[in-house]
Amino acid sequence: MGDLMTGSSGTSVWATILAGGAGHRFWPLSTESRPKQLLPLGGPEPLVVETLARARGLVGVDRVRVLTGRELMVPIQALTGLPDDAFMVEPRASGTGPVLVRAAWEAAREDPDAVMISLHSDHIVGPADEFRAVLAAGVEIARREGLLMTVAVQPDRPETGFGYIKPGRALVTRDEHRAYHVDAFVEKPDSETAVTYLAAGYRWNSGIFVWSARLFLDEVRKHAPEIACALPCLDRCDIAGFFDETAAISVDEAVLERSTRVGSIDATFQWDDMGSWEALARHRDSDAEGNVLDGHVHLVQARDNLVVADSGRLVLLGVDDLLVVQTGSTTLVMPRAEAPRLKQYLARLPRRVVLDDPPRRPRVPGSES
Repeated sequence: MGDLMTGSSGTSVWATILAGGAGHRFWPLSTESRPKQLLPLGGPEPLVVETLARARGLVGVDRVRVLTGRELMVPIQALTGLPDDAFMVEPRASGTGPVLVRAAWEAAREDPDAVMISLHSDHIVGPADEFRAVLAAGVEIARREGLLMTVAVQPDRPETGFGYIKPGRALVTRDEHRAYHVDAFVEKPDSETAVTYLAAGYRWNSGIFVWSARLFLDEVRKHAPEIACALPCLDRCDIAGFFDETAAISVDEAVLERSTRVGSIDATFQWDDMGSWEALARHRDSDAEGNVLDGHVHLVQARDNLVVADSGRLVLLGVDDLLVVQTGSTTLVMPRAEAPRLKQYLARLPRRVVLDDPPRRPRVPGSES
């Protein structure tokens, strides 16, 4: 794919990997010190390793940048072997808007005509050749049309966990890929609205982006005052000041929902966002009773359970529709239907429990303190 990544004008393409976040929706298997992108949830390798392999299929390793927090740089580096200069460390969690602006600024400083591809570290994608073909077409359209391009996915269910794209006027492509201007971005809908989106031909917003770094920064200046106000800090190479002065905001809300220069191209590859326990279930086989099992698990008269035993052995007898996850220090049991709200439940637990601190032995009445 080397020819794809260098245009006729000599412009280079950079790949950024968004690898921050705590991964609370996979708690307790995923914790702040070992978030989901470090886990082999989609295959034999950790999610971030698989994402890096996809990025290396698009650009040279010297043009890959991993965007993450300082506490995750060391474990990601241990998994990937990337050098220090491959990381762009954000001093605080600030959403995808500021981190992608910082990445675009760095790419444009290196090459004013650079094109940037943005990937998430927790996606399931395949096959690789289809993925590369779609991204190649997206790069070509972004250069030719001067658009911020997204990759859209044809829905197969009324999903409430994804944002949606309303397709607009068709764009010309040099192959059989379907691309179009975007009429609207819409946030995660409720169940009833998701059904109407499906019927109306809306697409899922995959969160995979392709754009000219310079154009993206121009659109930030026009439409995202929450971030544009801090751009002078980047001009002074004051990274900490930039993140201090920006609002925590997603790139969708800050730029894509406001800009009129947005296009999209349909994915011809399989895609999923590994964003919840149900996403894991979609990529694992179930038994004859509908149970999805991982680890040493034994069931009797149990149906439609999702069970993960990371350590030890789990036995479920006569229960249905549960999510059960066992780690070395924590066992989670909840109705499977409530799993999409796991993050809200965690907010009501003591923080030391969520952080997976070792449990304290209960005091015996009458013992010394």
